Amino acid sequence: MMIKKPTEPALRAEASPLLLSRREMLGLAGMAGLTAISGISAGATPREAQQRPRIACLVTYWGATRSHADWIIAKLMDGYWWQGAHTPSRIDIVSVYIHQLETSLLGQKVCKSKNIPIFKTVGEAVTLGGKELAVDGVVIVGEHGDYPTNLKGQWMLPRWWMYEKVIRVFEQSKRSVPVFNDKHLSYSWDEAKWMFDKSRELNFPLTGGSSIPVHYRKPDIEIDIDTPIKASVMLGGAPDEGALFHCVDVLQAFVERRKGGETGVKSVQCIRGPETWKWTEKNPWAAKLLESVRASLNLKPGHFQELERANVCIVEYNDGTKAAIYNARDVGWTYAAEIEARKEPTIISMLEWPGPFSQYHASNSQPHWIVETMVTKKEPFNAERLLLSTGITAFNMESNWLNGVYSPVGRRIETPFMNMTYRSTRAAQFNKGERPPNVPYMRGFAE
Repeated sequence: MMIKKPTEPALRAEASPLLLSRREMLGLAGMAGLTAISGISAGATPREAQQRPRIACLVTYWGATRSHADWIIAKLMDGYWWQGAHTPSRIDIVSVYIHQLETSLLGQKVCKSKNIPIFKTVGEAVTLGGKELAVDGVVIVGEHGDYPTNLKGQWMLPRWWMYEKVIRVFEQSKRSVPVFNDKHLSYSWDEAKWMFDKSRELNFPLTGGSSIPVHYRKPDIEIDIDTPIKASVMLGGAPDEGALFHCVDVLQAFVERRKGGETGVKSVQCIRGPETWKWTEKNPWAAKLLESVRASLNLKPGHFQELERANVCIVEYNDGTKAAIYNARDVGWTYAAEIEARKEPTIISMLEWPGPFSQYHASNSQPHWIVETMVTKKEPFNAERLLLSTGITAFNMESNWLNGVYSPVGRRIETPFMNMTYRSTRAAQFNKGERPPNVPYMRGFAE
């Protein structure tokens, strides 16, 4: 979901004079006792006495209640709704960096009310103004803000840029901590692969992705490990790169549990407009699964074909498994699988936003798993999934363009470099039980 449509390039140098000076940061945070040497907030206990992980949050934009930064960080501070009950957070947010600070008045207000310092550089945020890494985890929310979109429709959010600054500190400090990156790693495969590789080189847990794989489900079931999935269809609102990623990440959360485990992606192709339905007619496996979803949700015949901005992302895996991701409406996010020896498809939906707007929509389960990552220092799922979801999304956007020329029938892009293999061992991770009640925002100040 975009808050502000990108217009002009808004990337700026890290030490831009538009960002807060150290004196301004101190005034904003209301922490006159903070010094560049200690980096310890007023009233904090000595480092050795700390039991809760101390987290640095690095964001692009925090100026609206619909921004991901607000959804995620508010819950990391105040707790979240998990398995039918409000659950207090087990981590402390001790520093914040906001790339587009001047338009992030909400973030400034939240940090002031919580006595959390806003630093003017990424490096200062993760060192707390010192010379070495001084936090126990890093949360990157590079979503929303005024950033450009390239010809292919990729939103050029500076996730890699912030991540790279963190890596510099890790390497200089000869120590690393868990990192969470909201949504896909980058719009660029090369950047994303570098990010993943650095997590392995420096041996730190890397997680992130979409909040939808851990959203409430109907029925509330998980696909068993080693299920013989032959083909899959994923449906959801996917008119652009950001929305498509949610669908891709949900797909990967299911198909990684197929028999033999994940084998990597062989190719990606995108088809747009009326050509979407011509391809579907030529591929009965996709047409059958699409029809099964329509019938299960009691939608009228031809419902999906009425969508003006039709598109399908076609994924082939190295083991021969096939998948198609359709832009669709009135389905929430719905997954359908053809499973060997089963007469009827398995259909699992993630429908609507649970609870009132004050609960920040779907962002409840994801903060739970962020906290788990920071406390246990373990990845909640294989980070290879995050990399594959990123790659599928990136090459889908590449598919319709070649040498600056657009084609509705995108080229099939071979992806031998996406040959990551692993076996999922995780249990079910989605939210269950009663939905959250309507309670006021818990930001530390009145609206």
